[in-house]
Amino acid sequence: MEDSTGSNPQSLGFTEKLKSWLSWSWTYVCFIWFGMVLIMIYVLWSPLKLQETLTSASVFLNTLTPKFYVALTGTSSLISGLILIFEWWYFRKYGTSFIEQVSVSHLRPLLGGVESSPTTGLFSSVNGEADPRPSVSECKVWRNPLNLFRGAEYNRYTWVTGKEPLTYYDMNLSAQDHQTFFTGDTQQLRPEDAVMQKAWRERNPQARIRAAYQAIEINHECAAAYVLLAEEEATTITEAERLFKKALTIAGKDINLLVYIKRRLAMCARKLGRIKEAVKMMRDLMKEFPLLGMLNIHENLLEALLELQAYADVQAVLAKYDDISLPKSATICYTSALLKARAVSDKFSPEAASRRGLSTAEMNAVEAIHRAVEFNPHVPKYLLEMKSLILPPEHILKRGDSEAVAYAFFHLQHWKRAEGALNLLHCTWEGTFRIIPYPLEKGHLFYPYPGCTETADRELLPSFHEVSVYPKKELPFFILFTAGLCSFTAMLAMLTHQFPELMGVFAKAVSTLNQPPTSLSGTLEAHGSCTVVMSLFCTQATCCPA
Repeated sequence: MEDSTGSNPQSLGFTEKLKSWLSWSWTYVCFIWFGMVLIMIYVLWSPLKLQETLTSASVFLNTLTPKFYVALTGTSSLISGLILIFEWWYFRKYGTSFIEQVSVSHLRPLLGGVESSPTTGLFSSVNGEADPRPSVSECKVWRNPLNLFRGAEYNRYTWVTGKEPLTYYDMNLSAQDHQTFFTGDTQQLRPEDAVMQKAWRERNPQARIRAAYQAIEINHECAAAYVLLAEEEATTITEAERLFKKALTIAGKDINLLVYIKRRLAMCARKLGRIKEAVKMMRDLMKEFPLLGMLNIHENLLEALLELQAYADVQAVLAKYDDISLPKSATICYTSALLKARAVSDKFSPEAASRRGLSTAEMNAVEAIHRAVEFNPHVPKYLLEMKSLILPPEHILKRGDSEAVAYAFFHLQHWKRAEGALNLLHCTWEGTFRIIPYPLEKGHLFYPYPGCTETADRELLPSFHEVSVYPKKELPFFILFTAGLCSFTAMLAMLTHQFPELMGVFAKAVSTLNQPPTSLSGTLEAHGSCTVVMSLFCTQATCCPA
């Protein structure tokens, strides 16, 4: 069936023309309305006695005391200060101005404007046309391949600091993953599976643990229950490894359980210092299940190989996964940059490079760094320790701050081990932003940087962490305007309080200047040879002789 919009292109074209005509004519309608208001004021000047009204208002203003002006300016400063505080809080939390957002959402349609799609400008092709790729894939949240153990690592952090390292949104995503991964076939649920499906949904950790023990009472060979206990109840990596081994012996032929358990066992071996054993387990897992590349087990392997300093093996893994047809990650891009930087960083000197120019190997290293920074511009600040690290979340957003935190948490030590690598990164990473077109409508080596990362990262990362935003947003106009208004009114209030007579004379002078021309002519006649300006600012009789 054809689209209904395409069946009647003439009516669609007429509607678009009508909308464009209304939008074009709105500016002229505003001018016409303004002109009509001026004509109406001119016509009704005498019938409505506007001149007498202005004169009486001027007399009223002249009788006001300085205390009134102190109260007026003080109240204005207080109100604008409250607006400034709210605007600043809203900008820090949501990354936009509340007044601007309301104006765009409610006033722009009334003025004939069309709201831009959130994907507009993000996926433009070379010829300027919109790329048909959906924005959902760019902002898809992925399972962190190196996520920590809740009981043995995340909970220990909470016990020491009193802070929760995981957000509810992040833990809810993990619960959905576990439900899908371990109890995918809802048509043939066993009693223990139904209990475990409820256990993954429990928000309280103790309730999840109790449900796992309940499932074990129903069936002593419930492998998913032992997986939950290893993840959340075990307080040490050794205890978690013991529970995972118990789960492995009773997992049977459930592929999802086997892959998950073997991967976590390999991570336990890596954390306990048995790195060669961990590497072997990861390689065997990738050979046994070659179609599960979406789980990114190769990223676990890369990190373990870097710990062994087996750089040739790292390069072999990169040659397989750093392919143009495969999705990229910070681990892929920055590990490739690390290997190329390591080859030249020990002898690299910015002064010598500026004199003689970059060699071919140095140029390759710099280009690899630029490529990595374009993919994820948040990582360098963590590697250079310009921002403090936190525990990585259980889910990450590729090209986002959450991915940068997860990568730097595990790979900072590998960059430090390569002599001079961080120095080369420090000297060259900011040069990437001179290559990327601005505004970010087009990318250089990758698709344009998505505009949805900030919102997703704020959901994935804890509130005590300052989310890194790229590109850095300028302060909205309304924050600057309210800050200026608050400062100006506060200054007026202070001056009026300290110098009431002088500010009173100034206020009367301003109100007198706003009088009608006939009133000003009367002032001229009353003062004779004295000018209006001198008469306004006189404070004593000696200012102007009689």
